[in-house]
Amino acid sequence: MVNHQTIGVGTPRLSAEDLAALRENLHEQRLFRQEQVRQLTGPVNARAEDRLRRRAASQIEVHVKLAASARMVLTDVEAALARMDEGSYGLCHLCRRAIDRERLMIVPQARYCARCQQVREAAR
Repeated sequence: MVNHQTIGVGTPRLSAEDLAALRENLHEQRLFRQEQVRQLTGPVNARAEDRLRRRAASQIEVHVKLAASARMVLTDVEAALARMDEGSYGLCHLCRRAIDRERLMIVPQARYCARCQQVREAAR
């Protein structure tokens, strides 16, 4: 028999297996993003510094934006892991309804249900 944990009221359920898989995915993402941030922002050796000087300004800008993006995703992943520990994982930060299981399986660090995410993006 599969043990289900209810997330939200009148909402889809995430099984213990779903939560374990999502937690593992988030841990893997965290390790990947930590390494990515380390590589993008770590100390620069002399050879790498020479290459950076020769790069066009646009390439340096891309490098900086990649590092910022990696830090942002890392923050989202760590926040999702914290929500798991607190027991609030899978609830939309705006409407407090459960985020669809399928959405969490694709974007395990999602803070918003698909509807609220669309509203947020439309407001930008």
